[in-house]
Amino acid sequence: MPKLTVDGIEVDVEDGATVLQACEEAGAEIPRFCYHERLSIAGNCRMCLVDMERAPKPIASCAMPAGEGMVISTKSERVKKAREGVMEFLLVNHPLDCPICDQGGECDLQDQAMGYGHDASRYAENKRAVSEKYMGPLIKTVMTRCIHCTRCVRFSTEVAGVTDLGAIGRGENVEITTYLEKTIASELSANVIDLCPVGALTSRPYAFVARPWELIKVESIDVMDAMGANIRIDARGNQVMRVLPRLNEDINEEWISDKARYAIDGLRRQRLDKPYLRGKDGRLHPASWDDAFTAIAARLKKTKADKMAAIAGDQIDGEAMFALKSLFDKLGSPHMDCRQDGAKLSAKTRASYLFNTTIAGIDEADTILIIGSNPRIEAPVMNARIRRNYLHGRTPIAHLGTAADLTYPVEHLGDDISVLEQLAAGKHTFAKLMKKAKKPMVIIGMGALRRADGQAVMALMHQLAETTNMVNKDWNGFNVLHHAAARVAGLDMGFVPGKGGKDVAGILDGAAKGAIDFVWLLGADELDTSRLEQAFVVYQGHHGDKGAQCADVVLPGAAWAEKDGLYVNFEGRPQMARRAAFPPGDAREDWAIIRAFSERINKTLSFDNLAELREEMVAGVPVFANLDEVVPAKWGKFGKSGKLKGEPVEAGLATFYMTCAISRASETMAECYSATKADKSVMAAE
Repeated sequence: MPKLTVDGIEVDVEDGATVLQACEEAGAEIPRFCYHERLSIAGNCRMCLVDMERAPKPIASCAMPAGEGMVISTKSERVKKAREGVMEFLLVNHPLDCPICDQGGECDLQDQAMGYGHDASRYAENKRAVSEKYMGPLIKTVMTRCIHCTRCVRFSTEVAGVTDLGAIGRGENVEITTYLEKTIASELSANVIDLCPVGALTSRPYAFVARPWELIKVESIDVMDAMGANIRIDARGNQVMRVLPRLNEDINEEWISDKARYAIDGLRRQRLDKPYLRGKDGRLHPASWDDAFTAIAARLKKTKADKMAAIAGDQIDGEAMFALKSLFDKLGSPHMDCRQDGAKLSAKTRASYLFNTTIAGIDEADTILIIGSNPRIEAPVMNARIRRNYLHGRTPIAHLGTAADLTYPVEHLGDDISVLEQLAAGKHTFAKLMKKAKKPMVIIGMGALRRADGQAVMALMHQLAETTNMVNKDWNGFNVLHHAAARVAGLDMGFVPGKGGKDVAGILDGAAKGAIDFVWLLGADELDTSRLEQAFVVYQGHHGDKGAQCADVVLPGAAWAEKDGLYVNFEGRPQMARRAAFPPGDAREDWAIIRAFSERINKTLSFDNLAELREEMVAGVPVFANLDEVVPAKWGKFGKSGKLKGEPVEAGLATFYMTCAISRASETMAECYSATKADKSVMAAE
């Protein structure tokens, strides 16, 4: 570990650290534009200049390795003049756009020009102008402001794994572009907006909408997938204006997916803001809460407990599921399920449905097998971790399922499920590779588990884990990749069929045949609702999506950004989503609706407020008390031997942009879907 002296302070740094990192370790502030901790070093901007003893001129601290005995000064007069000179050159061609620039108030160039720049410019020549570039419906470009830090280029190439961005031209004519002026083909593309230190790349949907000092900022989590990325929701009044990533090294680092960032405009469209009842004319009509509850209570009186069922959706908070489960337990119905897609997951063994390696643990894996999943669209930020693992260690990765570009090379094993039998028996070449590995890892997606033979698939996965030493004292490489934010919490609390109860397929079957008369859909939209026509359907949710269209009674609930709620991500980490705005009209929090209805039918639930509800939840499921922690799950038996079906293995999701009620209501997601489809059509034609 080299020892340096920075501004008279001795500091030890790790081997391979740069002078910039050593300066920060000593508490010195070093300005920078091109340097970023998660990207390769470019050394473009020269803003990080410092003085090194015996060096003839200031050095770029981001590109200079720290060495033993170095004496660094960050405050000398020479450093001050050098930084002023660099800043003056950076501003030579920069337009005077600050009053109209969306980066205003959050601009690194503004901040550093104030802190390290000169008080006036000596240049009176005309400024350079650069034409705008098209980078898709998410990114607005004003390339005249670009200072060529190349952060965006390095991010797209190194992290996102696409080569759509680059620099053309030389010298003063350098321009950052997508070459063919097309949409950046990445689910992480909008992260370049956060990386851009100036106003060259800004948010197109957010353009000229608000200034940062007008917004209320709330720390929350994303529910557009099951990873639980940490985010900050910015709201003005009662409207969510934007979503930004929040740093969490163990989950999303500082990236979020485009859907997490931009699907929020769906919160303003197609909302349910009052209860509805289906009239004799077959249409839904606005009603009061009292009328809605009376209609449901009247139907329940005529229905036996074994003919009632409940299905929870993919974005429901733990409190709402717990309240509905408590209500149906009181009613005596065993028919409930949180697995909308029919995934054959058992709630008995927690390790059988978790991402046991943890997201951060991906960095340690030395062999990876992906089955029935496309991580690029099911968990894009996590997929970037897999890509980084490959880049750093050339980790062998195999993929069983529909062929797809995962942004890293894979050995495609086809889409025949019988390959899994060869892997489990240790006869496949990749299974032999996994046996030799110290930390093998498997990721199984919903595409493999929602099949009719899902239990047999799980049995083979258990066998594979045992035969390859995937699970031991220091490592658990067995992972299930969910894409439903509510799924793990639902399984943890046992929102699954009780003794003699029906799962989702059984409920739909029963409703079609008359065996189920009453179905409560809690935000459940990803169903074949045509099979519910014979049953009395209560839909409780926030959008007029598929579930609401088939309902006899609609109860307006709050969306995830409009309430405090607990979610458990796919690695088993409980996290809290915080309210950033209030639900529209008469809509209420889901748990409160269920609690109020329980009182109407004289099945009053035992909690009166959110605190009491959470106390009961923690008492029933102690793991919910460990907020922001991953408690390792005990390994056990799961799966059931059986014959595999002949259907090909598919991914859990077929598309990225429109997967839930919120994203389907989002104009921005619709534009992204159309733009991506158009670009693919053009590329195919060429």
